[in-house]
Amino acid sequence: MNPAARRRPLGVVTRGTTNPNRLRRVDNWIVATCADLLSTADDPLVVDLGYGANPVTAVELRARLAAKVRPDVRLVGLEIDPARVAAAASAADPPGLTFARGGFELAGLRPVLVRAFNVLRQYDESEVPDAWRTMTAALAPGGVLVEGTCDELGRLASWLLIDADGPRTLTLAAKLTTLGSPAELAERLPKALIHHNVPGEPVHALIRALDDAWQAAAPYATFGPRQRWLRAVTHLRETGWPILNNPTRWRQGELTLPWPHPHP
Repeated sequence: MNPAARRRPLGVVTRGTTNPNRLRRVDNWIVATCADLLSTADDPLVVDLGYGANPVTAVELRARLAAKVRPDVRLVGLEIDPARVAAAASAADPPGLTFARGGFELAGLRPVLVRAFNVLRQYDESEVPDAWRTMTAALAPGGVLVEGTCDELGRLASWLLIDADGPRTLTLAAKLTTLGSPAELAERLPKALIHHNVPGEPVHALIRALDDAWQAAAPYATFGPRQRWLRAVTHLRETGWPILNNPTRWRQGELTLPWPHPHP
């Protein structure tokens, strides 16, 4: 056994609440964005860190990756609480889906991708960089960490794509049929950003610009919230914000920018 796997897991037990399909938005983004990384990996190992008191979102991520990326993907759900690991045993489907005890050290595993959602939100911001470094140091070469947060039903979410050099992109995502205003996304920013949503900070400028563009696109609401969102994101790009991807992803209620995202 890898000696790292015998170390005490790094981190604390989180609240553990979850719901089916809570992480569908980030899962679909992972499928679209990280497919090449997983499909070319010698060992398509994925870790779902901190899946919570119910393993449903780990089961869902493995199923989505197996169906849409490669059927031999292996997912290991890691939790610090041994009671949660024991409770998840009935959902295991080895070798494709297993559960183990572990924290930020990733239990000695070398995954090509880690999803850590609604975990760091419960930590102090000062602890975030060390957690990132610990997780990315355990990745397979070229691997990535997807770290973020969402509301209880997964209607509002944001996440960072992080590699060994640090964050690469920031994504904001919403269920457009229930979105009242993009300003609502401010409450679901990753821990590294949520306290920076104040005047003078780039993330504050971004959310304000998106909200202004959404309000300006109100006439497009006649054609549905998706067309309104598309117009708002298009306006941001036209005014100089470095929006990535293309309308195919924007139509899903997403907006992705490089990190750090400069003002236009």
